[in-house]
Amino acid sequence: MERLRGVVERITYANEETGYSVIKVKCKGYMELVTIIGNMTTVNIGAVVYVKGFWSNNPKYGRQFEAKEWEEALPASIYGIEKYLGSGLIKGIGPVYAKKIVHLFQENTLNIIEEEPDRIIEVPGIGKKRVEMIKKAWQDQKEIKNIMLFLQSNGISTSFGSRIYKVYGNESINILKENPYKLADDVYGIGFKTADQLASNLGIDKDSFKRCRAGIFYTLSQFSEEGHCYATSKQLICKCVEILEIEEPKIVMTMDHLLKEKELIKEEPDIIYLPPFFYSERGVARRLKQIMEERTKKSIVNSDKVIYLLEKKENINYDTIQKKAIKQAENSKVMVLTGGPGTGKTTTTHGIISLFKHSGMEVVLAAPTGRAAKRMSEATGMEAKTIHRLLEYKPPHGYKKNEENPIDADVLIIDEASMIDIILMYNLLKAVSDHMILIIVGDIDQLPSVGPGNVLRDIIASEAVPTIKLEHIFRQAMGSKIITNAHRINKGENPDLTGGKSSNFFFIENEENNHVINSIVQLCTKRLPKYYKVDPIQDIQVLTPMQRTETGAANLNVVLQSALNQNTIYLKRGAIEYRLYDKVMQIRNNYDKEVFNGDVGFICNIDTEEKTLKVNFDGREIEYEALELDEIVLAYATTIHKAQGSEYPIVVMPITFSHYIMLQRNLLYTGITRAKKVVVLVGNKKAIYSAVKNNNVKDRNTKLAQRLREELLDLSFDLGLNQANKK
Repeated sequence: MERLRGVVERITYANEETGYSVIKVKCKGYMELVTIIGNMTTVNIGAVVYVKGFWSNNPKYGRQFEAKEWEEALPASIYGIEKYLGSGLIKGIGPVYAKKIVHLFQENTLNIIEEEPDRIIEVPGIGKKRVEMIKKAWQDQKEIKNIMLFLQSNGISTSFGSRIYKVYGNESINILKENPYKLADDVYGIGFKTADQLASNLGIDKDSFKRCRAGIFYTLSQFSEEGHCYATSKQLICKCVEILEIEEPKIVMTMDHLLKEKELIKEEPDIIYLPPFFYSERGVARRLKQIMEERTKKSIVNSDKVIYLLEKKENINYDTIQKKAIKQAENSKVMVLTGGPGTGKTTTTHGIISLFKHSGMEVVLAAPTGRAAKRMSEATGMEAKTIHRLLEYKPPHGYKKNEENPIDADVLIIDEASMIDIILMYNLLKAVSDHMILIIVGDIDQLPSVGPGNVLRDIIASEAVPTIKLEHIFRQAMGSKIITNAHRINKGENPDLTGGKSSNFFFIENEENNHVINSIVQLCTKRLPKYYKVDPIQDIQVLTPMQRTETGAANLNVVLQSALNQNTIYLKRGAIEYRLYDKVMQIRNNYDKEVFNGDVGFICNIDTEEKTLKVNFDGREIEYEALELDEIVLAYATTIHKAQGSEYPIVVMPITFSHYIMLQRNLLYTGITRAKKVVVLVGNKKAIYSAVKNNNVKDRNTKLAQRLREELLDLSFDLGLNQANKK
């Protein structure tokens, strides 16, 4: 092997998942920067690297040095120190302050920061607050570096170092040595397989109790990610044997211990729950019963009178089923209103709100996501909150609104209820006092919740809660091909793809993925903005069935960013550039910042000195530090699942056999119904027809419908609600 020594000038590429990096190094004796490739994600700009490896020639990128072994040392030269400090490694020091610090302390800079950090205040323009920030960041970075070296020596991606430190602090390495499986429980983005690899490298036995316990929890969490609230014993044991590759008796013994300790819950005859899902499922059924048993505090005016006044005032005509829905609201403590696009859900909800307002009642509106809440506000003219904001969720304390401190209102109306999972529904119902009226609105033909459970479908299936389904498509909606095609798809009929000048639904046939991508770029950059006079970033949304593949969200985002935003002001994390004015999406709930999974915003400010950026989420500017950028992704394209509850002026959707595994009727239906004005499908006609035919919606392991029947049917009979359901 040959050897190289040099100063890292820049990091061209770094994949945090695999650790693969491409770095440019200034080496003595070489006129140009040397390209070094290999697993070097912990390396920092300005650092001195000693690398052993081999030269190779890449047809596309030319001569490269493949690193097999390497070491990093702190820079010794003034040039290297300035590069190192200005790289964004230390919070509080960017290129400008790096220059000032190094100018004052010269070659002693790093020693000063390490041994006499209070002297940094001698640098012009640096105050006490920034000194404290630099001191903390320097110590944090040293500890993160230790964690990275520990991970690297055990064959684990070093990209997790900062996340681990954020959770465990200076105790990180001790905790990892004691029980690496804690990583899967405590650290976002680290799963069982990574923790298991670390445990194996640390010499933890394959059939140890720690591993079996972690494997059982991992397997149940895999079931929950598929939407299940429980697994049967047989399902759980078989899957654990497959994942852990150990004998069945070890798993059974561990499972029995966890049941005895109540870390798992068994319900006869053969059902195993993680406790949160068991208590949530049982709790939802019980809370609905308690709410339905209690009377309202205020009497409700006659709905016929309200309907008459509304029709006269707003020049609308409610049809028979809409009037029935408003009357049902008059006579119900809990009811469900469901129906597809164009069937008058919004108009009917407006009538129900008017009924309660005429009765002097306080009405509160909520939806699962920020976008859905915004749509609800626009449709009703009232404030609507996300469920999390309504419940005033604050970590680590949890929901401020609960059974002791309920929502202060007479009526709660929840929209887009198909998106609500079982745990969120239980926490919501705990905050609904018994005297309140609950109206649940949603479309059961859309995709179910990302989280476990199938709450809306189960409530309707139980036949224990009054349900009104709107099915008549109104004449004004019949003129929209988006709506008529959505209903055709829902009935298993192929959509009309003929297009036409007056249409709002178009299809562009492309067989090859590269042609599909080119068509999408042309549509987003030129054709649609020019014809409809819209902003391509604000008003056009690309929705795709999957995250991966050429026509998946990840690749389309890179392509569309390049086509739509050439801004040169950016922050980089791994291989992704976050540019000024980029459209981005939050991909995990962050309760401190009050931004949630699926929220979309636009980067409105980037501070390259402080390595921070701000994202505007519907008027709220939220700041992110460089290490927090893994919480947001580019959102020029997003998956249909992530778009649930949102609505966009124009939707462009690639539909190809690359997405074969995801081609389902409810996915296509959900994607199309996200569009307000225009839908353009790009891809393969046969793939569209295949999706329409595939109505095999995977059943979820839930017992909510059964629990509701057991809790509520006697009550429903007493209240005469069964009869109301059958009318």
